[in-house]
Amino acid sequence: MASDTSGVKPMAIEGRMARERERLLGMTDAERAWRKQWLKDLELAPNEPKHVPEYYKERLNPIRRAYRFPLDVTFKALEPVLGERRAFVARYLTGKFLMIAAGIYGMTYYFKYSANDWTRKGGWRVLVSRKATVPGDEGYPKLSDRSSPADYASRGFKTSPI
Repeated sequence: MASDTSGVKPMAIEGRMARERERLLGMTDAERAWRKQWLKDLELAPNEPKHVPEYYKERLNPIRRAYRFPLDVTFKALEPVLGERRAFVARYLTGKFLMIAAGIYGMTYYFKYSANDWTRKGGWRVLVSRKATVPGDEGYPKLSDRSSPADYASRGFKTSPI
């Protein structure tokens, strides 16, 4: 894994003023002026952060931009009503909700229409355990629900309407 500094040791530009205890010990006028300038440099300009469209195109590949397009357009139109931050959060949550819903619908469809039965090899096979019987229950000792050897591994063939 590559480091954040690409192997170069990071340089602390705050110096000893990074620690509050050091500042409380006393600062010279030069250090005080330097710290004031450093704090002023941390403030963003009124027009920052800047939105650069080319950066967006470089960061996201064309396929990702294509499937993001509908929600981007929708929430860009809602931005004046909701505000920039709320529109961003709503767009994020809507996208996640739609992906989860698509996953649930896809799994439901798959489990409903791709069952493992006698007509196909693939699909999910659901095995149900037999009901436990203990002494005192009706039908104890009940060894199996299957009456003949043909009932084993029938995979729904006997109950088929054909």
